[in-house]
Amino acid sequence: MPTTRWSHLSAAQLAHGVICASAGNHAQGVALAAKRLGCRAVVVMPVTTPRVKVDAVQALGGEVVLHGDSYSDAYAHALTLQRKQRLTFVHPFDDPDVIAGQGTVGMEILRQHQGPLDAVFVAVGGGGLISGVASYIKAVRPEVKVIGVQTADSDAMLRSVARRQARAARRRRPVCRRHRGEAGGRGNLSHHARAGRRASWWSTPTRCAPPSRMCSKTPAASSSPRARWAVAGIKQYVARHKLKGQTLAAITCGANMNFDRLRFVAERAEFGEQREALFAVTIPERRGSFKQFCELIGPRAVTEFNYRISDEQVAHVFVGIAISRRDEAGRIARQFDATRLSDARPHR
Repeated sequence: MPTTRWSHLSAAQLAHGVICASAGNHAQGVALAAKRLGCRAVVVMPVTTPRVKVDAVQALGGEVVLHGDSYSDAYAHALTLQRKQRLTFVHPFDDPDVIAGQGTVGMEILRQHQGPLDAVFVAVGGGGLISGVASYIKAVRPEVKVIGVQTADSDAMLRSVARRQARAARRRRPVCRRHRGEAGGRGNLSHHARAGRRASWWSTPTRCAPPSRMCSKTPAASSSPRARWAVAGIKQYVARHKLKGQTLAAITCGANMNFDRLRFVAERAEFGEQREALFAVTIPERRGSFKQFCELIGPRAVTEFNYRISDEQVAHVFVGIAISRRDEAGRIARQFDATRLSDARPHR
């Protein structure tokens, strides 16, 4: 929680207490600052928030209220409680003082790395962090690019900047159902417009891929999905522009993912790295068709398999097959189709 915001609170505001809405990271910052200042802190969090984050806020003395499935739901409820209890709302991103405090992350990067730096990648939710980071970096070292990263299904800020008005995300995916990308506030939109940032986005499997490398090189096994967006953004950006010899930095701005979510990410990492192809296949429910299906797979390694009878005529097979080349999935699908044994299609 940036100290800039707290330094502007009056004695009366501190006496009444503060309130915020957050999926976890901002919540912990507010709870910590309130504890140090002896101030009451009410934190409204979505019911989908990982238990480890809820426990962390409560351990810091924050009063947790669970409400709704997303940040938007929690935010609306927090505003209602603010009016009823006369609390001061501390916004996680649409507040100039919070943005200024978050800009100190950019200051730390430039102080710790004073050598060549081509770009800094920042995951974008509401836009507060990237607004602060870009404002500082562009003022001190304007030659350094600041690149915002959002996923295709959490692209609220990208769409908001393009239309110059707040827009909501189009849909959400399981891996980041709390982090669908909220519509940026007016302050965030103006920051983005002045900085001239670029945005990058990719599909769900691809953002699951970076953890395998992060976990092998750094103690980042529990970092949250959004924390890895910037890392995945670098990987995609380098491949897209065929870059070599550049210095790129990523801000891993989140932590504390529930342990049970690690399996979901790990299973999809192979798919994201394009080392696995997943197929949803429909085959006739008749003698010999399943044997023929297995013969088509041949010596390839099967990574996942599910077989379900639909009715007397057809059965559904969900199969994962290890691949070594990017175009191999298409060849396998065409091989299935050529036999007229099944209606096979890559699963997305």
